[in-house]
Amino acid sequence: MQPGTHFSFGDHKEHGFVASFTSALPSHLAHWFLEREQFEPVTGEPGLYRLSDPERDGVRRTRQAVHDLRRHGYTVQADIRLNPALSTGPPRPVRPHGLQERHSRLAQAAAGRTTQRSAPPTTSPASARPIPPKPTYAPTVHLTAAASGRSR
Repeated sequence: MQPGTHFSFGDHKEHGFVASFTSALPSHLAHWFLEREQFEPVTGEPGLYRLSDPERDGVRRTRQAVHDLRRHGYTVQADIRLNPALSTGPPRPVRPHGLQERHSRLAQAAAGRTTQRSAPPTTSPASARPIPPKPTYAPTVHLTAAASGRSR
């Protein structure tokens, strides 16, 4: 192990995905971090932790633990298949008909400025609408009165 290493991750024939820590890190702190990354202590082997439920996407979860601990500033040694920096992840699905490019162009267009509006809309309350001016003349309405009151 390299000097200054805090955590080590690997495969174990009996326990599956395992992790351990070195004396460069207080044991209570290492225990706290490993439990948050879903590793549990192995009974009878002090300092050794195994991934809980390794059948449920164990490689990805172990790589994520390595990544998280490195992001927190710890030096982590990992087997090649568990090291996210050295191993390749599963291939990403390819979208047919160039949908990825189209989505990228749409995202860029949505993030850019528009030229359709020169000024942002004003934020005035609905009750502050302008009142039209009163006409200067009085409109004349001519009504004709029906003789019998009923129209035919």
